[in-house]
Amino acid sequence: MTTHDGDKLRAGYHLLDPLADVRRPGDADCDVYLTGTVFLDIIFTGLDSAPVRGTESWARGMGSSPGGVANMATALARLGLRTSLAAAFGDDHYGDYCRDALDHGEGIDLSLSRTIPGWHSPVTVSMAYEGERTMVSHGHEAPPPEEPAPSCPPPARAAVASLVPGRGQEWVAEAARRGSKVFADVGWDDTGRWDPADLSELEHCEAFLPNAEEAMRYTRTDCPRAAARALADLVPLAVVTLGSEGAYAVDGRTGETAEVPAISVEALDPTGAGDVFVAGFVTGTLAGWPLADRLAFAGLTAALSVQEFGGSLSAPGWVEIAAWWQHARAYDDQPARALRRYAFLDRLLPAAARPWPLRRAVPTIGFRQA
Repeated sequence: MTTHDGDKLRAGYHLLDPLADVRRPGDADCDVYLTGTVFLDIIFTGLDSAPVRGTESWARGMGSSPGGVANMATALARLGLRTSLAAAFGDDHYGDYCRDALDHGEGIDLSLSRTIPGWHSPVTVSMAYEGERTMVSHGHEAPPPEEPAPSCPPPARAAVASLVPGRGQEWVAEAARRGSKVFADVGWDDTGRWDPADLSELEHCEAFLPNAEEAMRYTRTDCPRAAARALADLVPLAVVTLGSEGAYAVDGRTGETAEVPAISVEALDPTGAGDVFVAGFVTGTLAGWPLADRLAFAGLTAALSVQEFGGSLSAPGWVEIAAWWQHARAYDDQPARALRRYAFLDRLLPAAARPWPLRRAVPTIGFRQA
């Protein structure tokens, strides 16, 4: 896909450029670079309870979409950021579907990605019920490229990295040397060590965004806010998500703190909500918004995502955000404090083109496009 093609997709689907005020001639073409594993996600919804062994369960809904690192890439692209993804794709139908959905469907630059002959796509089956999810995944690690990979990472305003306990990633330091602001999250430490030494790559990062449990375990604290303050000694921006309570952030350079409560929503599927939160925070940071506005925007986008099923399926764009804001001001189903907290949206948003609540199309690999 050419840059011009990508710009047309962004103009058609994402409506506005959140970085328009900070773009300058000579800036890098890429706003955000990321790399990782793309899964084909198959999501079953409308389950009343967890499946019971020895029985057959019927789901009232399902969908398919690219998952894994594609959740983050899609969330960034739908917010209007020029996103570059380096990933491996299988040469099966699943890989073709994921590549097409990300390239043509979302306008994500896949020029640094590769298709591997004979390698099948990793697959995750996700079952959503009672606001939670259960997942079963299968896949094999992609083989090394037969030829040297393209120079990576590319020049970019930002990069998003998922830290892996016990395994360093050289590209993180290289991205920082090239001037990218690196935003990092971390997965659950299955070893149970929770060794702070595993966070050594934070020295190259602009921000670290763990959840409360992860933050407390790494810092040996029993309070997520204390954990955020401890992490601010390791990274300029420490952001700890607090689940239904919202999020708390500390700017280690200035000492500024911010805490924003969560938006009240009925959760359908939390898959990908953490990725959407990070994407919202990256957007606000690159745009130069105040810390509290960044935190509020990230929380809002994550809240909107859990009302839909799937990871990349549920990531909101500006139309969804504008529709929520229009609804929130017209009805009294959100606290007045929340409305004041989100008043900054007035200067950002396009007019909502569709009523709230929205119902997105359900992508599937079962149909051909007309």
